[in-house]
Amino acid sequence: MKKSSTAIKLFENQKVRTAWNDSDEKWYFSVVDVIQILTESTNAAAYWRKLKQRLKQEGNETVTNLHGLKMVAADGKMRLTDVANTEQLFRLIQSIPSPKAEPFKLWIAKVARERIDEIEDPEIGIERLMETYLKKGYSKEWINQRLKSIEVRKELTDEWENRGVKKGQEYAILTDEITKAWSGFSVKQYKNFKSLKKENLRDNMSNLELVLNMLAEATTAEISKEK
Repeated sequence: MKKSSTAIKLFENQKVRTAWNDSDEKWYFSVVDVIQILTESTNAAAYWRKLKQRLKQEGNETVTNLHGLKMVAADGKMRLTDVANTEQLFRLIQSIPSPKAEPFKLWIAKVARERIDEIEDPEIGIERLMETYLKKGYSKEWINQRLKSIEVRKELTDEWENRGVKKGQEYAILTDEITKAWSGFSVKQYKNFKSLKKENLRDNMSNLELVLNMLAEATTAEISKEK
C-alpha cells in the first residue's frame, strides 16, 4: 500500500488503528483491533490467528486478499499488522459472533462516508477537527493556531515529498532537526520533557510553542523551494 496516512479512530471509546490510502481512496482497519472490540478477547491476536487459519481452510478469499501494513503497536514500535478495507471487514465480521457486530458495521460506514465528504469539501474536515478539539477543552485561540500549524506542516511535507524524501524515518530525522533549531530538544526529548508517552506532542504545545514551531517549519519550506 502506498500514499497512506494512519490515524486512530474511536468506537465507543475503544481505539481502532486505521490508514487512509490515497491511491484507491479506501480506509484500512487493523483486524486485531476490530476483533478485540467485537470479542473482548484477552488475546485478540491469538483469536485472529485461529480465525484466519480456519477461514483459509474454508477457502475464504477475503483472508487471502488482506494487506499487511506497519502500524504503531502497544510498545510504540511500528509493526506489520493485518488490515482490511471496508468491504473485507464487513465479510470478516460475519464470521465473528458478537452483539456489537451491527453497531460496528454502522460505525465503519460512518467513518468511510465522512472521509468521502471531506475529500469533496475540505472545510468539513476542518470543522470536524475544530469540534473535536473544542470537546477536549482547548480554547478557540489555541485551536486556530493548531489548524494553522497543520496547514504549514502539510506545505512542508508536500515539499519534502516533491524532493524525494521518504516518509517515516527520513521525515522523523528532518522533523527532529527543525524541532531542535527552535526548542533545543529532539521530538523524543521534548515529549520526555512534557512527560508524554503516546500523546501527540503538538496537541500538548502552548500557543507560543505552536507559533515557534510553525515559523521554523514555514521557513524551512520556503528555503527548500528556493533551492
